[in-house]
Amino acid sequence: MKRTAAEIIREYGPFPGVEKVAGVTFDGRNVWFASGDRLNALDPASGETVRSIDVAAHAGTAFDGQHLYQIAEDRIQKIDPASGRVLATIPAPGGGGDSGLAWAEGSLWVGQYRDCKIHQIDPETGTILRTISSNRFVTGVTWVDGELWHGMWDGEESEVRRVDPKTGEVLERLELPAGSGVSGLESDGGDRFFCGGGHSSKIRAVRRPNRTAA
Repeated sequence: MKRTAAEIIREYGPFPGVEKVAGVTFDGRNVWFASGDRLNALDPASGETVRSIDVAAHAGTAFDGQHLYQIAEDRIQKIDPASGRVLATIPAPGGGGDSGLAWAEGSLWVGQYRDCKIHQIDPETGTILRTISSNRFVTGVTWVDGELWHGMWDGEESEVRRVDPKTGEVLERLELPAGSGVSGLESDGGDRFFCGGGHSSKIRAVRRPNRTAA
């Protein structure tokens, strides 16, 4: 297992009126982040918040290329980002104990914090298709280039971890500075992870390891 210190490229925030950053996702242009009673779109180039949607947004956030998905307590909402309307809801597998959310391979991937699990679920019904177990608390979840990564936050410790999607074995750990916290996680599809910073009201861009140099 490879273990290195996370390279923080940039910090965004704290954001006015935001007490906590929960889930984060990326639509190819903006970083969307959940802050309790709304979803916010952040321009990662300027660092400015460019719009918001008034919707329950308590935990993980995902984007399927067209719609946003947002955990709100015991349900997952499918949201039209243009209008802000909730188009559909499905039950969240943890019934309120869910944290991270990602979209990959036509499925939603849901992190369960205290249960230390990641569920692949059907986005239409919420049916659990597969479960991956972790050995630590799971916060954000993301896929990039066939790699499954998840956030880990336990007290003062926080990491971004690459795990084997079949066995859950930890393959790589990026350790954030003590007290940083990782409350949400998303890849930009390239060399950056966006990490929600919980009650710090920040988002941190962390460099994804270069596979060519590995």
